[in-house]
Amino acid sequence: RGTSQQPGLPPREVEILMFLSAIVMMKNRRSITVEQHIGNIFMFSKVANAILFFRLDIRMGLLYLTLCIVFLMTCKPPLYMGPEYIKYFSDKTIDEELERDKRVTWIVEFFANWSSECQSFAPIFADLSLKYNCSGLHFGKVDVGRYTDVSTRYKVSTSPLTKQLPTLILFQGGTEVMRRPQIDKKGRAVSWTFSEENVIREFNLNELYQKAKKQAKPRDEGAEEAPEGQAAAGLANGETKKDK
Repeated sequence: RGTSQQPGLPPREVEILMFLSAIVMMKNRRSITVEQHIGNIFMFSKVANAILFFRLDIRMGLLYLTLCIVFLMTCKPPLYMGPEYIKYFSDKTIDEELERDKRVTWIVEFFANWSSECQSFAPIFADLSLKYNCSGLHFGKVDVGRYTDVSTRYKVSTSPLTKQLPTLILFQGGTEVMRRPQIDKKGRAVSWTFSEENVIREFNLNELYQKAKKQAKPRDEGAEEAPEGQAAAGLANGETKKDK
């Protein structure tokens, strides 16, 4: 009596799907938001579909790959447009602003709009700026994807495979004090999770904020007590507009 073949994917396709599933699980360990988790799942689902289509018919694989490329080029991911108290630098203003007042401590994010990690970190950095901004502690951002000479000066790689985006650098007295992620002796970024808790702990934001308030000028003390109020003022005077 003959045996009927059980329906299902061939062993090779099962191996491919299991391998990609393992990659998704590893990638999601560094994810800090639900959007990142979902984005990783969709991205690797596209990769799995492309591989399976190519194995089935190379023409179908090429068609699917072409559609994915068109989708990526025409559908740009949304940018964070919520409240924040952040100064956006250009290649010409970042050095000038860092040197303007050596008493001010700056936390600057080096980012690129095409980086999904930067997009996920944007609301976290904005929330930190609302909570900790004061006269002696400022938050800034510079788009190294747009200003490539800034990425060279501050040694932040903008390669598509880089692990250095985003990069947070703490400046005191106009000089870099620390950065995350750190760079090892081989020039590679040390893995680091950009969560709000990690930023507060690693950069000692609570201590920096208290010191900055004490060092502030008396005429600024009233504004420092309510950094969230300053955020609204910053939006009003245009300091946080993303058109820089």
